[in-house]
Amino acid sequence: MHPNALIEACAELVRLTLTFEHPADAVVSRFFRDHRGLGQRERAALAETVYTVLRKKLLFDHMAPSGSGPKERRLAILGYAHWQDEEARRSNPQAVHGPREFLRGALNDREKQWLDACDAVRPDELLERHRHNLPEWLAQPLKAQLGDGFWPLVQALSSSAPLDLRVNVLKEKRPEVQKELAQAAIKSVATPYSPWGLRVEGKPALAKLPAFVRGAIEVQDEGSQLLALLLDAKRGEMVVDFCAGAGGKTLAVGATMRSTGRLYAFDVSGHRLDALKPRLARSGLSNVHPAAIAHERDERVKRLSGKIDRVLVDAPCSGLGTLRRNPDLKWRQSPNAVQELQVKQAAILASAARLVKPGGRLVYATCSVLPEENERIAEAFAAAHPDFVAMDAGETLAQLKVEGAASLCSGGDTGSLYLRLWPHVHHTDGFFAAVWTRKP
Repeated sequence: MHPNALIEACAELVRLTLTFEHPADAVVSRFFRDHRGLGQRERAALAETVYTVLRKKLLFDHMAPSGSGPKERRLAILGYAHWQDEEARRSNPQAVHGPREFLRGALNDREKQWLDACDAVRPDELLERHRHNLPEWLAQPLKAQLGDGFWPLVQALSSSAPLDLRVNVLKEKRPEVQKELAQAAIKSVATPYSPWGLRVEGKPALAKLPAFVRGAIEVQDEGSQLLALLLDAKRGEMVVDFCAGAGGKTLAVGATMRSTGRLYAFDVSGHRLDALKPRLARSGLSNVHPAAIAHERDERVKRLSGKIDRVLVDAPCSGLGTLRRNPDLKWRQSPNAVQELQVKQAAILASAARLVKPGGRLVYATCSVLPEENERIAEAFAAAHPDFVAMDAGETLAQLKVEGAASLCSGGDTGSLYLRLWPHVHHTDGFFAAVWTRKP
């Protein structure tokens, strides 16, 4: 594709994405369906350009007015250039800028001068908001929460997330799968915490890979794998994934159960559960029972009250722990939306708790970094449900032989009561989890 044609396509995709009418990943997928002639390289360039614009929107909005032509084109130029910078730093951390030859082939003289001027801007010349690229309603509480850790988090969120895979332990062993990937020229390393994970170099196409087709691997962030591990479901138990969605954690839990017992995958979205079906078919699991429910008090839920050994509540949340993958969320969420989510989270957790039998385990989790959706919800639940005893997440993970378990956790008298994962510390998405046992 000619450089100018690619930049114009990037500009059009930027325009569609910045309406924020739909999630960015859905907009990108629709664009690719409408332009089936695009090759793999063009698709990668388009996606990475758009996601870079979303990550650095405030900075680019600041730089764009000094240029010429449509704003979307200026944003696309900056997005493509900064993506190239990031790629260059992957191989050489000392690199300042990536190659510009291809991009400059799309630019007129005025645009070249403007891009040179943008490249010359030093970070210390920028206002704070142009450096962190977060809305103030999010930046301020993160500063208060993290202190000196705020800017390392910002740095982590400005980069794309790595590609993590979960090896299906029902079918395969991690070392063998790693060797098979290497034979397909896909480099990977074992994840440092999850015993099932592989972190892949780059973003290789997986859909036609034999290991993927036969269900030996699934794409899943290491943090998400740890949530399934924390549930610690056993063979023959009755287990509920209360907000199963597309079923990533359901499949991980089912594998730990060795496809025995009964595993219910509940969700209010039948459409999301439909996405589980092909994954379930590949997985080889026979103990998973997907079921759409109307709400958290659905009759199907009531019938299982007090009968379930383990319940996982991966609650609907702001998703602000996934900003590396979904940078549009920081512009699509709001304080009011977070408040509304808190009400829903508390209600779902209380309803799910009714399923847990005496001696059973309850795990509440989010992919948010905000205490309002995490610790506050857990504390309120504990205060209202004295029949549930908090388990120390750090101790629990240590018993499961997770290396550095205590470093994954924080809070409580022990300093390790809750699982608390951060992109800049653990190289996972931002995750939270609280664990309880129901008194016998």
